[in-house]
Amino acid sequence: MKKSRVALAALGAAAAANAVHAAVYRPKKVEIKPVPEENVNVDRYRQNLSKAIQYKTISYRETDRVDWNEFTKFHKFLDEAYPLIAKNLEKEIIPPANLLYRWKGTKSDLKPIALLSHQDVVPVSSGTEADWEHDAFSGYDDGEFVWGRGAVDMKNHLIAVMESVEALLEDGFQPERDVYLLFGDNEEVVANDQNGALDLMTTLKNRGIMLDSVLDEGGAFIPINIPGVLNDKILAGVGVAEKGYADIEIVCNAKGGHSSQPPVHSALGELAEAIRAIEANQFKAAFNENMKSLIDSVARECTYPVRLITCNVPLLRPALLEVCKKIPFAACLVRTTTAVTMAQGSPAANVLPQRASATINFRAMPGTTKDDLVAHIRRVVKNKDLEINVLNAKEASKFSPTDSRSFKIIEELCKGILPNSIVAPYLVMGGTDAYHYEPICDNINRFAPFILEIGLLRCAHGTNERLPIACMKDGLTFFKNYIRRASAEN
Repeated sequence: MKKSRVALAALGAAAAANAVHAAVYRPKKVEIKPVPEENVNVDRYRQNLSKAIQYKTISYRETDRVDWNEFTKFHKFLDEAYPLIAKNLEKEIIPPANLLYRWKGTKSDLKPIALLSHQDVVPVSSGTEADWEHDAFSGYDDGEFVWGRGAVDMKNHLIAVMESVEALLEDGFQPERDVYLLFGDNEEVVANDQNGALDLMTTLKNRGIMLDSVLDEGGAFIPINIPGVLNDKILAGVGVAEKGYADIEIVCNAKGGHSSQPPVHSALGELAEAIRAIEANQFKAAFNENMKSLIDSVARECTYPVRLITCNVPLLRPALLEVCKKIPFAACLVRTTTAVTMAQGSPAANVLPQRASATINFRAMPGTTKDDLVAHIRRVVKNKDLEINVLNAKEASKFSPTDSRSFKIIEELCKGILPNSIVAPYLVMGGTDAYHYEPICDNINRFAPFILEIGLLRCAHGTNERLPIACMKDGLTFFKNYIRRASAEN
């Protein structure tokens, strides 16, 4: 009986301690300075975004398929839409169609800042054109959204940067640091040897220019509302790194022949065994430091009853990791992903394949190289005659620091514009042009300041891509303030 009372007392003390812990487990205090009303021209932005979408600046891996005349027309449009930029900024075209603008600062001995965007968009998948509510290259404005390819990825970002610089010039503002606007022409062609952003970076590097900071696409303002758990919050994930990318082909070779005399396993059968082994042996999952920070930041914002659980996040991480592994949207945040995307075999139904191949797309966590991916395939596939070919690849990026001046500016602006923001660093799943600037910049952040529901984010590269008009004012306010603050000496 005495032991039971002691156990109950200990349990009660633990519960009381947990309740106290939950009560003080709150968001870390950050001084929130409201961002004043800005002179932003949403109507002009809407009109120019609509027009920008109408230029079919589509990029392809095969450069002879690219209509470079569309890029030329787009450049002319930018000059006409933003005359003060055309007059006051130095502009260069780095072939074939990359744009480099330099806004000279009053203290050009300071390291410059750079704002990145890409001009190109992905094509509309053949056969899906009629699925669009409004033509993909119409730039249709229905009063609620601006529709079309590039509305979210990322002519919205590019035009917002141009609009903000034009507005600052109208205000008579001049930066202290030089400001570079760097707009690549083929970001959507992943892991390409001929890369526009790389050419832009090399141009700056050859001129001896090191950048103080880079801002590119990546995270966004994502509304989160889980009644009783997270009430009306905005998750502002700032990308401080991005995963690697690799397309790896696996091949099984055989004698082939007539299908009336098949072996036990054709080349396709052998290939199927290899695919099954690769899918059954996923990469190990783990929370990196940024993921831990993201989870902790969200956990602290939960309502008090829920914080009785979330305050114990460090203890719950093993269980959380298991849950994440089961959900594709979360699994990609905690491990290198494996996706079998393409396969080829015989050219005819009655012919045994002499060569059967599949392409596997990997998105590698930082620390996992393309050589590690090849070694992983060799380790898990029993067929030692398997041929492995790396088709396209780029390594994962470095992590940028979160204690930098540029990151703090982003954090302060997010909270100053939207006080209910939860700002946290995260790992970007896709690729960005920012990756190529690592040789000349240590502080690379990936964030697009537009409020977008998850469903709208998923429309990027898909059907009915569109940008809400309601998010435009905050986006323009962010960019004007970011340029003003980041280009200052201190």
